[in-house]
Amino acid sequence: MRTHPLTARAGVHVCRGLVLLGWLACALPALALPSFHEVREDFRSSETRVLDRHGQLVQRVRTDASVRRGDWVALADVSPALRTALVFSEDRRFYEHSGVDWRAVSAAAWGNLWNQRTRGASTLTMQLAGLLDDDWRRAPGGRSVVQKIGQAAAAQVLERRWRKDQILEAYLNLVPLRGELVGIDALSRTLFGKAPHGLDAREAAVAAALVRAPNAPAAQVARRACGVLRELESAPATPVARLADCEALDLFTAAALQRRAYRPAEGMAPHFARQLLREQAAGHPEAAPPRTVTSSLRAPLQRFAAQALEQHLRELRGRQVEDGALVVLDNATGEVLAWVGSSGSLSQASEVDGVLAWRQPGSTLKPFLYAQALAERRLTAASLLEDSPAHIPTANGLYIPQNYDRQFKGWVSVRTALASSLNVPAVRTLVMLSPDALAEQLRALGIALRESGGYYGFSLALGSAEVPLLQLTNAYRALANGGRPGPVRLTPAARPAPPATQSGGPVLDPLAAFIVGDILSDPHARAPTFGLDSVLATRFWTAVKTGTSKDMRDNWAVGWSARYTVGVWVGNASGAPMQAVSGTSGAAPVWAAVMGFLHAREPSRPPRPPAALVAQAVRFGPGPDGAALDAARREWFLPGTQQALFAVDDAINSGAARAYQTSTSSQKGLNPQAPAARDAAAMARILAPAPGTVVALDPDIPPERQRLRFEAAHAPPGAQWRIAGQPVGRGNPWLWLPWPGRHRVELLDARGQVLDSLAIEVRGASAVPRAAASAGAAVRPLALGSSGVARP
Repeated sequence: MRTHPLTARAGVHVCRGLVLLGWLACALPALALPSFHEVREDFRSSETRVLDRHGQLVQRVRTDASVRRGDWVALADVSPALRTALVFSEDRRFYEHSGVDWRAVSAAAWGNLWNQRTRGASTLTMQLAGLLDDDWRRAPGGRSVVQKIGQAAAAQVLERRWRKDQILEAYLNLVPLRGELVGIDALSRTLFGKAPHGLDAREAAVAAALVRAPNAPAAQVARRACGVLRELESAPATPVARLADCEALDLFTAAALQRRAYRPAEGMAPHFARQLLREQAAGHPEAAPPRTVTSSLRAPLQRFAAQALEQHLRELRGRQVEDGALVVLDNATGEVLAWVGSSGSLSQASEVDGVLAWRQPGSTLKPFLYAQALAERRLTAASLLEDSPAHIPTANGLYIPQNYDRQFKGWVSVRTALASSLNVPAVRTLVMLSPDALAEQLRALGIALRESGGYYGFSLALGSAEVPLLQLTNAYRALANGGRPGPVRLTPAARPAPPATQSGGPVLDPLAAFIVGDILSDPHARAPTFGLDSVLATRFWTAVKTGTSKDMRDNWAVGWSARYTVGVWVGNASGAPMQAVSGTSGAAPVWAAVMGFLHAREPSRPPRPPAALVAQAVRFGPGPDGAALDAARREWFLPGTQQALFAVDDAINSGAARAYQTSTSSQKGLNPQAPAARDAAAMARILAPAPGTVVALDPDIPPERQRLRFEAAHAPPGAQWRIAGQPVGRGNPWLWLPWPGRHRVELLDARGQVLDSLAIEVRGASAVPRAAASAGAAVRPLALGSSGVARP
């Protein structure tokens, strides 16, 4: 049957129309492709860039766990070797075609017809179209005919709208590579440890090979990279010459593909950056992670602080110290200017943020204790406190505080007691206030104790509670601001406001806060413990306090200048004790170095005294040796508490009663304890043990080594001791071998008359017999309740 020519011609037109309609149907979605600038603006790195207050990069933080993308890299910042290798490997006629390489399409079709293997026909532009629209992305089973037509149409649209350099730049930033790596920035930094502009020909060949087979075995990637290099060598006008050493390339590729660590060039504040992003995510949980965040940090200060901490910890490595942390706050705004969370490579727990970790602060809580006692007018800076052995009964036994050097200095003023960090006077002061009152004051200053004051007891005066460095430093900032607390800021304040104009009033008397700062800045007051040439004595005005927790597990130095508050902690994240680290050898040198950096070109002058303060010349009475208890000086007082003379009664010097002020203190708002009567001082009484003592026997110590000392004051000749109605010994002092039970101890004169008595308790099973004890057992003191030792 013969077809009419008109009919045949009509059929051809119909087919052409159908093809054209199909082409248009597939090409219509391509018209919605974004512009180059839109693609670049929508690009998001898998990391958020944290900048300092002046725009300098301080840290990158991974915020997208699904992929790893680096920064968008301009084509000019990509190695010429990589650009050449990529184009030569994937699309040789990239600069010649208009999106579709029809010669490659014809060759691929001919090869498929004859089952021959040929180079793929997909151009870089077509691949980019697939990256921009999931409808054209290659599926595991390959693309359909419709997808191929649409991809070709999209490529031609891109070629008309975009320049060639824009297409190549976008492709290099969007192409998926090894594993989770997307884009040339993430690939080059992860596998080669350098920026994309530094890739050489060998690295460029490996990168080009990964474009074709991202997750191929290392040997296959090396073979393809070797082929790329050889083709480049043979091609004219290429900069590569005789680099195709495939055996060496195989080893190089295997080593590169094993690397997984992405180490950005700038990264000096990892703990701070994570905390900043956590706070921002908590405020806006539905928002995507930001690309860039401007923080309150000062990059030069952050860098110096980290270096100073690391250098000092290297010097302390022989003393079992490997961790440290540091924070610097702006007094006026609360902005964090430096935040060093760990010692980095020196630490075995570098991910632990020491700025937020809960640790025992030791003596660094004493300024708040004395500030509260001053504010409540229980003490003045010149009041006398007795630094002598103290036995304080508690619900859990007898509390026996000790000083750092386990020596006592007798009667001292409050100024000396605080500046020299004496423990016993601090505990006596807390007895006046109560642990619950101090705990409430600490919470008002922003230190969120985990337990009540009663839980810690009188050891709270010596820092037995755990606090984070950030909260402690911010509480010291409140002292610098006249007792007015404020929040910590991780981003720059819009406009600094002076403390006097900030919302909320002081939670601590500004006059008491000033006096505490004056004491902590007094080098002469701290001389009994630290000496006059201490590292704490800066050449500009600062107020500082050190502290060391029990067993030397934590060492602190916290203080402020006219503008900044600096807190430093050193220790071990594991809680292991340090060795031979004191208040001036641990954290203090780092504190002094950072303060020196802050005030290298900026003065720090003493604060102006509040107008209500009273300045009074004071002198001190004689002590037991006849010398003045303290040097005469000019002292600061809250209104109504000033007086000219501070002394102790003769009876008190003999140990019979407590301190008192020579003026009528009750009329001035003070609450001193009245002195004992002189006739009572002459009465015989038991000095040790104290009433209510709880003795704990240790079964590992031989019985003859566990003796309790009985001692009496003004005991007459022939004095004897009786327990449970039975005479047990004579003499003063006398050592008793205790046995379990509750006992009534009586002091008798030679005639058998009872002069004094008290109750004690001995706990514990019978001691280990001497035969069972080790022949070389060390002599250990009898355990008398809990012994609190906080170090300066």
